[in-house]
Amino acid sequence: MIRIRRPLRRALVLGPPTAWGAVAITYKLVCPAEQQGGLGARILTSAVFFAVGTGLILHVRRTLLHELRQVRRVARAAQSVLLRPLPPRVDGLNTAAAQLSADRAACVGGDLYEVVGTEHGVRVVMGDVRGHGLAALGTVAALLGSFREAAHDEPDLGRVLRRLDRAMARHLRERSRWEHPSSGAAPADSPVAEEFVTLLLLEIHRDGRLLALNCGHPWPYRLAGPTVTSLSRADPLPPLGPFPLPPDLPPLPCGDFLPGESLVLYTDGAEDARDNRGRFFDLRHTLAKLTGSHPQAILRTVLEALLSHTKGRTTDDIALLVLRNDRTGPRCMPLGARDADISGSAARARATTTHPQPTNHL
Repeated sequence: MIRIRRPLRRALVLGPPTAWGAVAITYKLVCPAEQQGGLGARILTSAVFFAVGTGLILHVRRTLLHELRQVRRVARAAQSVLLRPLPPRVDGLNTAAAQLSADRAACVGGDLYEVVGTEHGVRVVMGDVRGHGLAALGTVAALLGSFREAAHDEPDLGRVLRRLDRAMARHLRERSRWEHPSSGAAPADSPVAEEFVTLLLLEIHRDGRLLALNCGHPWPYRLAGPTVTSLSRADPLPPLGPFPLPPDLPPLPCGDFLPGESLVLYTDGAEDARDNRGRFFDLRHTLAKLTGSHPQAILRTVLEALLSHTKGRTTDDIALLVLRNDRTGPRCMPLGARDADISGSAARARATTTHPQPTNHL
C-alpha cells in the first residue's frame, strides 16, 4: 500500500510544475507570435511566462502551507498526549489548566502540569523546562511519565521528587549520547549540559492538609475570600538538573486548603510577560478581582488579560493551573476544627453517660 501511495504523492507534487513548464516550452516552440519580433509579441511572451511563474509560486506556496498544517497537527497531537486535558474534578477539587507556547509555529512548549488523585492524596506537579519548543518536549515527556507512575507508587512526596530527578538525569544522559555519539558526554557549552527545570510538587489530603516541595519554581497564589496571598515565603530548593538534591527532603507544610479556596499555579512566563513599554504583567492584581470565581472563569480572565497586556506577543511559555476546593462534609473540615468537634462530641457523650436524666416510673 505504501509503494502505491508514494509514487502517487510524488506525481501530485511534481505534476503541476511539470505541466506549467511544458506550457511555457510549447509556447516558445510553436506559437506564431513568438516567432515575431514586434512589441506585441514581446508583451504576449512576457505575459505567458509571468503566468507560468505565478502558477509555480502559488503551487509551491500551497504545498508548503499544507505541510506546515500537517506539522502543526502532529505537534498539537503530541502536546495533547503529554499535557492531556485535565478532568474537571479530581477527588472534590475542581481543576482548569491551559498552556501558551512562545513557539507559535510548533505549538508546543516546555511547561508541564498534571493533577493525579491517589491513595496518598491529590498530587500536583507544575514545571518549567529551560527553553521552549521541540527541544524541551523530550524533557517534558520524561518528567510527566515519571510523575504519573511515582505519584501512585511512592507514599512520601520526597521520594516522588527523587524519582523525577532520576528520570531527568537519565533522559539527559540518553540525549547526550544521541547528540554526541563519539564522546558519549555533552561538552560544557552544550545545551544538554545546561538543561534544568523548575518544579513544584503539591500534596493535598482529604482533610485539607497541604504539603509542598519546591525546586526553584514560583510559589502559587492562594485565593481565600477577598485576599490573595503567596502559598509560602520559604526559600525553594535549586532547580532539577545542575545540582543534586539534598539528603533529606521533608515536605513543607503549607497550612490547610479549605473549602471555597483556590490555588493558582503558574510558570514564570506569566509574571515576566511585558507590554510594549516594558512593564511586567501584575498577576496578583488580576487575581484579586477574581476571588470566589470558578476555575474556568479565573483561567479565562487571566489568559485574556495576559494576551491583552502583551498584544498577543508572548516571549516565553506560559502555563496556568487553577484548583478550587469544593469538597463538602465533615471530612473536609480543618484539622483543628475537626479535632475540637470530635473532642466536644466525646465530652458531651461522657456527660450524658455520667449524669443520666431522671425518669419517672408510674
